[in-house]
Amino acid sequence: MPGPKGRAPEAGSQGAGTITDVTTKERLHELVDELSEQEADEALRYFAERHDDPVIAAFRDAPADDEPVTPADERALAEVQADRAAGAARISYAEVMRKHASA
Repeated sequence: MPGPKGRAPEAGSQGAGTITDVTTKERLHELVDELSEQEADEALRYFAERHDDPVIAAFRDAPADDEPVTPADERALAEVQADRAAGAARISYAEVMRKHASA
């Protein structure tokens, strides 16, 4: 889990009973340095495909949700929060689809 200021603990790096924190980019650099040429080539292709994918680009570049929360939205959220506080069982998406697919 990331720590403060976007820092992630470096796995297995302990000294004098403390864990050394490194940034995500620093850890990524370490992992890249450990890759074989073939693995590096595959990783590069993966990142290039993700960068060039128009669907991923659309999500990445989409503006923040600017639709106002309606009173109906607030009521629905309050209902869910009350159900969770009361310990109501959660229903999976698959179960909802089974129950309501023929409706």
